[in-house]
Amino acid sequence: MRLYIIRHGETSWNVERKLQGQKGADLNEKGIRLAEITRDALKDIPFDLCITSPALRARHTAEIIMEGRNVPVIEDERLIEISFGEWEGKKSLGEDPEIPPERFRPFFTDSWNYIPPEGGESIRQIIDRSGEFLDELLSNNNYRDKTIMLSSHGCAVRALLHFVYEDNSDFWHGSVPPNCAVSIVDAADGKMELIAEDQVYYEDKFDIDVYFK
Repeated sequence: MRLYIIRHGETSWNVERKLQGQKGADLNEKGIRLAEITRDALKDIPFDLCITSPALRARHTAEIIMEGRNVPVIEDERLIEISFGEWEGKKSLGEDPEIPPERFRPFFTDSWNYIPPEGGESIRQIIDRSGEFLDELLSNNNYRDKTIMLSSHGCAVRALLHFVYEDNSDFWHGSVPPNCAVSIVDAADGKMELIAEDQVYYEDKFDIDVYFK
């Protein structure tokens, strides 16, 4: 089994530095363009299936990349982004944040000790549901020799890759995956191997990391 794990394209909430979590906006014009560039770069990949987070931005990204293919696109709730609970829709960084920086910064800088807001999830919780998803996927003999795309989110992608990294003490591995970044994983006999990490197919001028500025 080969997995192409992708983060969705850019949204207006990304640009505005609003926490999207399990809510959030659809792709903006740039996000659509990034997905189209990625689609063109992956045009020769023989996908058998696409599994997407049900969030609109992830679903839209999946549909753009699968455009023109006779490939099923199905949703799985376990691929949705980490929940930020009562913080969702609020500005997290930059000038005049609506969330106290001392509460939110540990999400990136001390992830294992990050304390979620009311109604939110911890890093461990998103890892647990991601692991459940992967266990089910990899144990399905119908998918054994398939090439599958997973369309998800920044934190959720890192939660999936947590089970692939040799050293997973650093949850983020340096950064949030860029929009439309693709990580490729081969899975066989219960083992997973990282073939490519955070690969992007667009020029640097498109790449804006809105989280760490």
